[in-house]
Amino acid sequence: MPDSQPQPPDGATADTTALLLYGARLTDGRTVDVRLSGGRIEAVGTAGSLTPAPRCTRVDLNGYLLLPAPAEPHAHGDTALTADNPGPVSYAVEDVQRRATEAALLQLGHGATALRSHVRIGDVQGLGPIEAVLQARRSLRGLAELTAVAVPRLLTGIAGADGLAILRDAVKMGAAVVGGCPDADPDPSGFTEAVLEVAAEHGCPVDLHTHGEDPARLARLAAMAGGLRPGVTIGPCAGLARLPREVASRAADQLAAAGVAVVCLPQGGCAGVEQRGTPPVRLLRAAGVRVAAGSGALRDVTNPVGRGDPLEAAYLLASQNGLRAPEAYAAAAGAAREAMGLPEVRVEAGFPAELLAVRGERIAGVLSLAYSRIVVHRGRVVARTSAVREYCDSAAAVALELPRQGRPDPAP
Repeated sequence: MPDSQPQPPDGATADTTALLLYGARLTDGRTVDVRLSGGRIEAVGTAGSLTPAPRCTRVDLNGYLLLPAPAEPHAHGDTALTADNPGPVSYAVEDVQRRATEAALLQLGHGATALRSHVRIGDVQGLGPIEAVLQARRSLRGLAELTAVAVPRLLTGIAGADGLAILRDAVKMGAAVVGGCPDADPDPSGFTEAVLEVAAEHGCPVDLHTHGEDPARLARLAAMAGGLRPGVTIGPCAGLARLPREVASRAADQLAAAGVAVVCLPQGGCAGVEQRGTPPVRLLRAAGVRVAAGSGALRDVTNPVGRGDPLEAAYLLASQNGLRAPEAYAAAAGAAREAMGLPEVRVEAGFPAELLAVRGERIAGVLSLAYSRIVVHRGRVVARTSAVREYCDSAAAVALELPRQGRPDPAP
């Protein structure tokens, strides 16, 4: 079951208006026009070759690179934006809903049209945070796809019985993914087994927090997860980087054979996983593991800063982990969408119209200077960020033709 579930058409989500994106640059260097209709890419042609359909809105993408939209596979909307809270964090439904909505809109503005939010359940909060994130999901319909992952604290022992009951209740409420942190349970393998059992009962994906520092535990997880559909994801697995290379390589082979995806968090950590850093991304990829990039905590007690920007995650993978820029962007886009069970996106006819236009010419450039952006979800422009970079009058600025984000020249 993918994160994005079919939704009934209504005034908030159904958009039959055609959209023509003209003058866009693709990663292969071509300049094209792209016509969107019914939430999909209808046609891609050379610049100037596509005629607008009736009632077609035109968007000028001259100077922009057009890319498949990124996705956010690992957010924490229930705790986001609480770092500067003067007192205890409120988990009232309306407060969590406001935070989750604001965080999702922030990440949508960066380009993430689909988000998977890990939400803690149980303890004193009960099911309130899940209820709040599901309400945020409904309020965001037509703008972005927000999915809730139910994250119980304990699933084994006496306390685990309550955790299992509340986990099943969360799925019945609408949580589309089940997860948690096995490392925090007295019986990590028992926790994982319980989560996989609930997932199999309901046909849900699994998304687990783990350091990944125990190779025996990873081997057991891979053995239990092998063949489970619709899929298992783990992260951030920073502990894998601390293992001897041959041990980490063996673990990577086991994860790849089981079809387990790994979500790394180049921008920081997240609640429940204290270790920072990234796993050995190149080693995992070489073994055939699907590696995606997420944001993790966003301005909460775990990480008091952060932009929740998938292009920043890609930039860090390229600058610190040795990935080529296209590979790094794919981790935040195609691999993230695949880990979330979402359809593939290409800038080709017939694919979903989930797109991001960034001012620039090549991926390496936009990962460095990604200021102005236009975000398309289900064939409709849902967010714009326009930045202006100006220099004072200077012969150097003119002579060097310094790169800039600029306003269009006024009409004569």
